[in-house]
Amino acid sequence: MAESAVSTVLGGMGNLAVEETRFLCGVTLQVSFLKDELMRLQAYLKDADTKWRSGNARVAVLVSQIRDAAYEAQNVIETADYIEKRNRLKKGFMGAISRYACLPSDLVTLHKVGAEIQRVKEKLDRIFASAENLKIDLDNTGVVEDAFPQDFGVTYQYSQDDVVMVGFEDEHKELVDKLIDNDESMLSAVSIVAMGGAGKTTLARKIYTSSRVKEHFDTIAWVTVSQTFKGIELLKDIMKQITGKKNESVNHTLEHEVGKEIHDFLLENKYLVVLDDVWETDTWEQLNRKVKAFPDAANGSRVLLTTRKEDVANHVQMPTHVHPLKKLDEEKSWKLFSSKALPPYRRSGIRDVDEFEKLGRKLAKKCDGLPLALAVLGGYLSKNLNRQAWSSILLDWPSTKNGQMMRNILARSYKDLPNHYLRSCFLYLAAFPEDYEIDVADLINLWIAESFIPDTPNHKLEETALKYVTELVQRSLVQIVDETRELGRIERIRIHDILRDWCIEEARKDGFLDVIDKTTGQAGASSLDKLVSYRSCFQNLSDDISPGTPNVRTLVCFKLSSVSLPKLRFLRVLCIKDSRLEGFSRVIVGCIHLRYLGLLNCEGVMLPSSIGQLLYLQTIDLTLTRLNSVVPNSLWDIPSLRHAFLGGNLFSPPPPARSLRRQQQNKLQTFHLYRTPVGTNWYHDMVIFVGQMKQLTGLCIYLGPMPAGMVNIFANMPHLVYIFLGQFDVLDKLPDNFPQSLQRLSLYANIIEQDPMPILEKLPCLVLLVLEGYQGQTMTCSAKGFPRLQRLQLGKFSTEEWRIEEGALPKLSHLQLLMLSKMVKLPEGLLDLPSLSKLELEYMAQISEDDSTIKELQRKGCEVAFWF
Repeated sequence: MAESAVSTVLGGMGNLAVEETRFLCGVTLQVSFLKDELMRLQAYLKDADTKWRSGNARVAVLVSQIRDAAYEAQNVIETADYIEKRNRLKKGFMGAISRYACLPSDLVTLHKVGAEIQRVKEKLDRIFASAENLKIDLDNTGVVEDAFPQDFGVTYQYSQDDVVMVGFEDEHKELVDKLIDNDESMLSAVSIVAMGGAGKTTLARKIYTSSRVKEHFDTIAWVTVSQTFKGIELLKDIMKQITGKKNESVNHTLEHEVGKEIHDFLLENKYLVVLDDVWETDTWEQLNRKVKAFPDAANGSRVLLTTRKEDVANHVQMPTHVHPLKKLDEEKSWKLFSSKALPPYRRSGIRDVDEFEKLGRKLAKKCDGLPLALAVLGGYLSKNLNRQAWSSILLDWPSTKNGQMMRNILARSYKDLPNHYLRSCFLYLAAFPEDYEIDVADLINLWIAESFIPDTPNHKLEETALKYVTELVQRSLVQIVDETRELGRIERIRIHDILRDWCIEEARKDGFLDVIDKTTGQAGASSLDKLVSYRSCFQNLSDDISPGTPNVRTLVCFKLSSVSLPKLRFLRVLCIKDSRLEGFSRVIVGCIHLRYLGLLNCEGVMLPSSIGQLLYLQTIDLTLTRLNSVVPNSLWDIPSLRHAFLGGNLFSPPPPARSLRRQQQNKLQTFHLYRTPVGTNWYHDMVIFVGQMKQLTGLCIYLGPMPAGMVNIFANMPHLVYIFLGQFDVLDKLPDNFPQSLQRLSLYANIIEQDPMPILEKLPCLVLLVLEGYQGQTMTCSAKGFPRLQRLQLGKFSTEEWRIEEGALPKLSHLQLLMLSKMVKLPEGLLDLPSLSKLELEYMAQISEDDSTIKELQRKGCEVAFWF
């Protein structure tokens, strides 16, 4: 990973203001020299990396020194750059002076910068001398950046559901039948048992999301147990799922209170609870130790459990059907393998496909019926459609003893990733806990903050990062948890625990990332290996954290209880979830290099007013965190800020004059806020403040109530892709200035007086629409309206008549109608929609299953579901 470190530094230098300064001539020349030396170093790393991995300990030390030198160079260069950026933002007389001459304090700092640069140069000289002694080919190894294969960037063309169920179709039907067996009324369990990588979670997820299961049970919930579970946390998660309560009202609830509320709710409902990845025999007892949370109302409720251990499957204290998940037979193995290695969308372009099939069948047989091995190997070979490559793997097939088969497949697939950027992105997944569902948007912001995403001509960083996610999915190195099919967008992913364990080991060996989990006994590698990590992940700690080096650049933490952070002046990424912090404001103010600040569902957090001094900050995420202070207005002085997720925190927009001035500099792309406002001028200032964000691609604001003027601010926002706005009181009509780029719109109001469809149906890119509150008697979708809309959700309408003209909604596939109380008959125009495949009616008792339109839709193959 030293190559990644050097490339990261070199890639960032082009954006540094220090290169443009008029008065730092000496420092600027030294910066230029450092850049040349680092480019020279980059040329050595491919040869050095090969020798290091072959076991040359002296080369390992050299690679570590190269990485250290690169990071030290970046630290010292950014210090000078920070002075320049800070001076540009100063106001008044001192600001004018600092823009044309150095202040005395700056001269002292720059003198230290010069001395540090000299020290780094001396270290580089020693590195070059060592490389020559080790006979590393320094001059003949060119800097040739790995490129993605030609098919990189191909749209994600196959359904994940279609692929993951290969081989499990019969078992899926058998288990669903067992769960919804009406002859067995008492509470009972179904346990799926198999080794790691056999497909337990995949099968359980497919069962959980099947339409038959959703229609049969009144309420369903899914929790992943894993090895480090806490009963109270699982119960809270279940309560949130079944009752819809938010975190704020659940976090401080006691265990017996949670258990009782779950019990009382489930007593009145036929329920299904899925416990995925159970390791301990007493898990069920721990969930019910305070109160019997899961009652037996003799109504056919069920528990679905997955585990690697048969004694765990049999230990649940209720009638249990244990289903051992068999390995795939030879034909099913080939079916799964070929769906990955030779997917339908690629077969037409493959010459001699029969030869590949012969080799593929032999390779699939070698995987011993293990779905994870078949999927990962198939994903790897899909990127290497070369008969010689396939033959070589078959001839060199590793021994299957001691679990080496899976490890060797993973190592081969990892090495085959197209460049070191993507290898860094993959290893970074080791920072997330076991079975964690990773939000792709969050992950992308982290990758960008880490400089893992290279600048690509004609592509935004976010676009390249999304392609990286798709590449990992296509190689089966990550699994899709949730996706928005209408947009072709992957929303959440997870990494299998076998792959995660491999990533942790590889990341430690590379000095890329150190994972410390006190619950599982995982200790950091820094005390064992000479290679010190610059990234640390801490999980489940109850005391102060101690990274392996004070120069740590990344700190990722999960479930820390009352922890004080150390001072880490070179920190670039700080991501903390589900934790309580002490003295946070004292620590954060000195982290001038910070790019990403994520505090999610945390307590004890106060943002200092000086947060505006973090001039490199790109993302701040306060989702589900309640600050002990208001959000400081100095946040909007940060010129690099791209994404602001403020959660439900107190926030007062800057006065209009300051707002207008600062927003001219601001390049904010995403803004999220959920808050009941305070103050007499709050509404007016908020509309002006948000209206100046002209670079926005995403806006999500939920206020109580929302100022009506907020719906009229979009005329100068040409880049918006999604909008979520609520809760308006009364809107007389919708404006006709929604951006033409809009793909997703969710708008909630108590009353919308005029038909919104004539406005919205003209949006050419709109794919998803959620609309609530129209109170008119009639509604019309005209011919050629909504040309790309695929999913439509309408709620709390008083509409009696809905006219759908021929040619309207040509691509609508999923329609949800919620509490349309005055609509007693569905419009016949639904029968003319060529793509409609799913209709959901929620709380619409006035529409019966005998409705003629429903019967005709079902005859045409449309799935119709009622929810009450």
